[in-house]
Amino acid sequence: MFARYANDIDVTRLLGWPRHLSVDATRAFIDISDADWARWPAGPYLVEARDGGGLLGATGLGFETPFRAATGFVLAKNAWGRGYATEALRAVTRVAAGAGVVRLYALCHADHRASARVLEKCEFTCEGILKRYAEFPNLGVEGPSDVLCYARIL
Repeated sequence: MFARYANDIDVTRLLGWPRHLSVDATRAFIDISDADWARWPAGPYLVEARDGGGLLGATGLGFETPFRAATGFVLAKNAWGRGYATEALRAVTRVAAGAGVVRLYALCHADHRASARVLEKCEFTCEGILKRYAEFPNLGVEGPSDVLCYARIL
């Protein structure tokens, strides 16, 4: 995770979590993931290549209630533009439906057109722009930025 995407400046630029500067930061994320899995019916997932090509990225569910969860995705740079994000999002949407999620949503930076397009391909609806809503720690910008709020009712 650390070497493939979590430490990559380009990959993490428009993500809502800080780039991992050490393997310890990645280990801390794994601990948080384990806690999510202990509390909820699903949590973070790794995305691997079907051909045995190794780790591509991650997706998952962040439960807020038993019926509402957030999702997202991150892929290593060499996996961009190859359909992996769409496939991963479709898979995690099926997992969410099977876990009883009714409202699945995702937020993305207002300028992140590639992520918005993946959400649209997976039948998420853009509900609007949340002005000055979230910080993007890897942009080097003070304060919150605008985000697009996408949701899908399952």
